[in-house]
Amino acid sequence: MSNGWTTLPLGELLRKSEEWIAIEPKAKYKEVTVRLWGKGVVQRRVAEGSEIAASWRNVARANQFILSRIDARHGALGLVPDSLDGAVVSTDFPVFSLNEAKMLPKFLNWLSKTQSFIDICNAASVGTTNRIRLKEEKFLAMKLPLPSLIEQQRIITRIEELAAKIAEARRLRQEATLQADTISQRELASVISALTKEHGSQSLGDLIVNAGYGTSIKCTSTRTDEALPVLRIPNVALERINFTNLKYGEVPEAEARRVLLSEGDLLIVRTNGSAELIGRCAVVSGLHEPTAFASYLIRIACNQSLVSPDYLQLMLKHLRTEGQLFDLARTTAGQYNVSLGRLRAARLPVPPLSKQERVLAHINVIHSKMDSLKQLQSQTSAELDAMLPAVLDKAFKGEL
Repeated sequence: MSNGWTTLPLGELLRKSEEWIAIEPKAKYKEVTVRLWGKGVVQRRVAEGSEIAASWRNVARANQFILSRIDARHGALGLVPDSLDGAVVSTDFPVFSLNEAKMLPKFLNWLSKTQSFIDICNAASVGTTNRIRLKEEKFLAMKLPLPSLIEQQRIITRIEELAAKIAEARRLRQEATLQADTISQRELASVISALTKEHGSQSLGDLIVNAGYGTSIKCTSTRTDEALPVLRIPNVALERINFTNLKYGEVPEAEARRVLLSEGDLLIVRTNGSAELIGRCAVVSGLHEPTAFASYLIRIACNQSLVSPDYLQLMLKHLRTEGQLFDLARTTAGQYNVSLGRLRAARLPVPPLSKQERVLAHINVIHSKMDSLKQLQSQTSAELDAMLPAVLDKAFKGEL
């Protein structure tokens, strides 16, 4: 602790707010929640009074300090933003007014994001494993070191300067990652344009020898003697087959002939609530036993004398990332869908197999370089994530 800092109990800095209002059934109210690990105070919902299970609620005001009794020990605390001034909170979220003659709101806002402050909340939380709650009297009795208001403002200014630099570095990292994706997509688009000029295009339907939807049987994590593994969206979402978190189902023999997979099949996500997942596909490989696929997927078996499965996957990825596949998408009850019939109509260039292999090799080199760049950016991101906590730790030790 820096010289000149005094140690004060939180009770001298925070006063419990008791501004209660009667809840009117037809009135609308903003409700507040607090995200974990210093992620801030946000709006939970706007609700009519008839939806609120109480006749009275406490009111939160801008720049008041609020925390979750249950999750304060997990960093669920912070200042109420201006946008939530007048919002209502349940008794699970006590609200405190600051003694601004001794502590500036922004100083507390940054301080509350430190591990040392979370440790204070943890020490003030008591109860059994499932009923641990922050006790206000213990919390307000906890002491913390506090500099003068002038020093608090200097620390705030310095933290905000460094936080802005970290945010800018993070923005540049994200921009570089997006540029890497853009480079890959532009190169693939350029290659496909050249292939189309030279070889024309064919409908996907002309290249398919078998296609269909998967099984709707109920699947579980527990495997019985008669059950088969059933690949689902999570098993293809990364555009390669993975066998983690498998589910199993007892597929009737008559249906098994229709939904059993073969090496080289393509599985395509056909329906999901996320448009980002629609059209993602993976080439089936690494099968060690009879394996089926779920109804949210489409299986395509292509004529491998004309087109390689890996080349076809690359073409479908291009259609999806360029937005062309979304011409095939429809929404019903919040779900995005790609029909097999419309998928058959998609068109792509089909050069000789030898040229398909050269195209794959070229694009894989590009992807490899871009993946290395993104991996480097990911490592930088982890370093950036560690910087702000380090800055705050130094700041509230009087070392900044």
